Amino acid sequence: MLFVFVSLFLFSDYYWKENPFLQYVILLVAIVYVNHVFLLPFFVKKKWYLFYAFVFAGISFSATQLYCYAFAQCGCSIPKCLSDYLWQTLVPLIFFSFVWILYRFIDEQEAVENIKKEHAEMELKFLKSQINPHVLFNNLNTIYSYSIEKPNETPELILMLSDNLKHVLYESNEKTITLEKEIHFIDNYIKFQTIRTEGVKRISYNKSIDALNHQIAPLLLITIIENAFKHSTLNSEIVVDIKVEQGVLYFTCQNNFDKNKLSTNDLKIGLQNLEKRLELIYKSNYQFKISKDEVFKVTLKFNLN
Repeated sequence: MLFVFVSLFLFSDYYWKENPFLQYVILLVAIVYVNHVFLLPFFVKKKWYLFYAFVFAGISFSATQLYCYAFAQCGCSIPKCLSDYLWQTLVPLIFFSFVWILYRFIDEQEAVENIKKEHAEMELKFLKSQINPHVLFNNLNTIYSYSIEKPNETPELILMLSDNLKHVLYESNEKTITLEKEIHFIDNYIKFQTIRTEGVKRISYNKSIDALNHQIAPLLLITIIENAFKHSTLNSEIVVDIKVEQGVLYFTCQNNFDKNKLSTNDLKIGLQNLEKRLELIYKSNYQFKISKDEVFKVTLKFNLN
C-alpha cells in the first residue's frame, strides 16, 4: 500500500489504468513472493550467500529494465533507468528479505528456548529421581528397626511415612509447592532421624518462619539435611536452622565430620546435584556456600516465590 501511494504521488499525471507503476506492482508482488518462498529458503539452507547476492542483483537489474522499457516506456539509457527506477524493485526485495530473516531468527530462538526448557525439565526430573530413593529408604529402615524394638509406636511412624510418600511421589513433581508442605516433610524426616539416631547423635532443629504460604521448589533442603545425618560423626551434634523473613529463606545446616571421609563421591554428587537444581530453578538469585573448618557447614539463601 505504501508503494501504491508513492506511485500515485510520483505519477499523478497518469490515470489509474495508465499508471505504469500500478501495472508493475503485480509483477513486483510475484518477484517478492518467489524470493520469499523459494529463493531465500533454498540459498540460506545451502549457505550459498554469495551466489544469492548475484541472483538478487540479477533479478533487480532485469526487473528494473523490464519496468523501463515495457511498462514506463521511457526510452532512457540503462544507467539513467537504474538511477531513476532501481529503488522500486530493490527496496521491497530488501525489506521483505529482512522480514524473512527476522522471522527465521525468531523461530530459531524459540526452538532453542524450547530445547533448553525441555533439557532443564528432564535434568530436574533426573535430579529429583536421585533424591527420592534416599529419603524413602532411610524412612523404611527406621520403621523396620522400630517394629522390632518398639512395635507399639510403629503405626505413628507408618502414618508419617505415608505423608512423606505422598510428598515425594506426587507433590515433588510440581514445579513449586507451598512452604508449609515442604516444612512438614522436613519435620517428619527429622523426627525419623531423631528416633533412628537416638543416643548416637544430638539434633538441634530450629525454625523461625513469618509465613508458610510462600512457594518453594520441592526437595531442595532435604539433600543438605540428609548429608548432615549421613556423614556426621558419632556422638556429635547436627544443627538445622530454617528462617523465613519477608519472603527470603535463610537455611543453615552444620555437623561434625571426619576429614578423611569428606571426599566420598555420594557427598559430592548430592551437593553438586543440589547446586545444579538451584541454578536451573533460581538462576543467579541464590547464595550457596559450603565451609569445612571446624564443622561442615552449608548455608543457603534465596527468594521464595
